[in-house]
Amino acid sequence: MTEHASSSGAAPTQTIVIREAPRRSWFAILLLFLLAISLFFNVGQLGALLLALSGDVNEPGEPIEVHYSGDRLADAKIALVDVSGTIMPPFTERILDTLDHIEKDKSIRGIVLVVDSPGGLVADSHQIYHKLKEVRTKRNLPVYVSMGRMAASGGYYVAMGAGPDGKIYAEPTTWTGSIGVIIPHYDVSKLAGEFGVRAEPLTTGPLKDTLNPFREMRDDERAVWGAIMDDAFVRFQEVILDGREKQLDAEQVKSLATGQVYTAKQAEQNKLIDVIGYLDTAIDDLKTSLKLTKVHVVRYEHPLSLTEVLLGSAQARQPSDPLRELLDASVPRAMYFCGWHAGVE
Repeated sequence: MTEHASSSGAAPTQTIVIREAPRRSWFAILLLFLLAISLFFNVGQLGALLLALSGDVNEPGEPIEVHYSGDRLADAKIALVDVSGTIMPPFTERILDTLDHIEKDKSIRGIVLVVDSPGGLVADSHQIYHKLKEVRTKRNLPVYVSMGRMAASGGYYVAMGAGPDGKIYAEPTTWTGSIGVIIPHYDVSKLAGEFGVRAEPLTTGPLKDTLNPFREMRDDERAVWGAIMDDAFVRFQEVILDGREKQLDAEQVKSLATGQVYTAKQAEQNKLIDVIGYLDTAIDDLKTSLKLTKVHVVRYEHPLSLTEVLLGSAQARQPSDPLRELLDASVPRAMYFCGWHAGVE
């Protein structure tokens, strides 16, 4: 507002300037909305959320094909199935979903199982092995295996899903083998005693608190867990005998099942693998065995659903619960795993 004096000496007149209020910009509102959302989501989660809201994210259990190599227009496909990292949920379910998808896709002519894993949980390793064997048998699909840095213990177990007619390839620097079972266990009884800590759980039987880390393990407990481990160990050897029946007999499998890790050269000499070579070699050999001139090689991704994005963010922001972590760590887990493992979160 400004004032102007008149020439006649009269009271000054007032000039009132009214500015029009700026219109709200939808773009600005959108930016504010995204800023508010970003307070609760990191950049990756925000991107996944936007994709989910736009409808570009599939529902869980629907793997998306991604081009790897070959002719995109070819009618025949070779499917790459990745087994990487520790074999455990939620990755187990995603691998099983991929195999379900492959079973239904009639254009897929063969599978290359790409393993880069030190193993994992006994049950999860067997689930993947069983499903791979089932798909291979039902669809009469040849399965080749390409081992990366490591395909040990449970990683070798799932490779047996290729069956006696499959081929196993290992890179020159691959570590494999480690055939055996491990149940991680602590004994902190002496340490607890030094601090005056003593556990006295209330149980309904002498074996209910077995593997209690605050006391030494009794002989009867060792016998119980020994039988459990023997069952898993025998199954592991039977799976190898079934998958390598053309290369190994029962005595040879038993002699190799010491938990030892083998180099690629040692594995080849002991007939645990067939060829020292890379993924592309396995693909080319499978293509040749299928007598295909053109093939589209695909692998699969599992994008997050909106529910997974939201729940994942909420769980990530929850404060840590020491009691829950302690209880989770105390759950016995039989594992086909290479090396000593303190537990699986």
